[in-house]
Amino acid sequence: MSLFDWFANRRKSDPAGHSGQEREIADGLWTKCEACGVLAYTKDLQANQMVCLDCGHHMRVYSDERIQQLIDPGTWVALDRDVRPVDPLGFFDRKSYSDRIVEAQTKSGLIDAVQTGLGDLEGQPIALGVMDFRFMGGSMGSVVGEKLTRAIERATAERRAMVIVCASGGARMQEGMLSLMQMAKISGALEQHREAGCLYIPVLTHPTTGGVTASFAMLGDIIIAEPKALIGFAGRRVIEQTLREKLPDNFQTAEYLQQNGFVDAIVPRTQLKSTLARLVRLHHASRRAVSTAPTNGARLRDEVMLDGQRDGLHVERSIAPGSIAAQP
Repeated sequence: MSLFDWFANRRKSDPAGHSGQEREIADGLWTKCEACGVLAYTKDLQANQMVCLDCGHHMRVYSDERIQQLIDPGTWVALDRDVRPVDPLGFFDRKSYSDRIVEAQTKSGLIDAVQTGLGDLEGQPIALGVMDFRFMGGSMGSVVGEKLTRAIERATAERRAMVIVCASGGARMQEGMLSLMQMAKISGALEQHREAGCLYIPVLTHPTTGGVTASFAMLGDIIIAEPKALIGFAGRRVIEQTLREKLPDNFQTAEYLQQNGFVDAIVPRTQLKSTLARLVRLHHASRRAVSTAPTNGARLRDEVMLDGQRDGLHVERSIAPGSIAAQP
């Protein structure tokens, strides 16, 4: 009997042992890429911030991971943990809104769809809000609006840059008009933040849609997006039916929006922290220069441009602090 026949007979005679061996592989040890189908060691993916090592696909990550990726260790201070959602309208569809809240809190371990706090980004003090798609699709209800507004007001008072990582299906329908009011409330806080000369950067991740896109996601001094993120207001089918036109295949992607001027830069997740830190440093440097030499505008512009070139960015800035735009 050949060695090949011996192995073939052994495999046929012991199928249970073979399948039992497969079952011994720990759950979560390997992760399959949704885009290219390559099976990757989960720890390697986590070390690469859940970006596929083969094709560069950005897998979905949630608020705890985002905070860990962006904030320096030991510097995170969470804000407004005690703000909890209620059911002011007594909303009921297939189940009550109150039951949906409890269900989402149990599954996600979160109080609502956003975490906010203060921390350092490569030594630069910032305020950070991170939306979490696990909680009712990251929908924006009263708690999301209140927590983001408070975080922005805190950033304004302490003159910190504000960064919001957006991931949302839009306004939360179960809160009706109350959820829509959050668009105006957050936008008003951001205007005060801008008038104070502070920097605001939204980071648009997959997906960013609806009322979030129609308000604070598009109000940044610099708007950054992750590669191939879905970004839009209304759904593709609704727009096609309204316009009676076939839309491009890449419509509502980060790349399409950058091409048409709605997004300033597309930054891979592995470069996001360093890019944000450079922008915050540049903004702080320009504010210091404005305060010390407000009348020498030509010299200030030259210094800012030189700083930007050293940091690998093309920067355009007016004399007014808080007015900033950058491209990689």
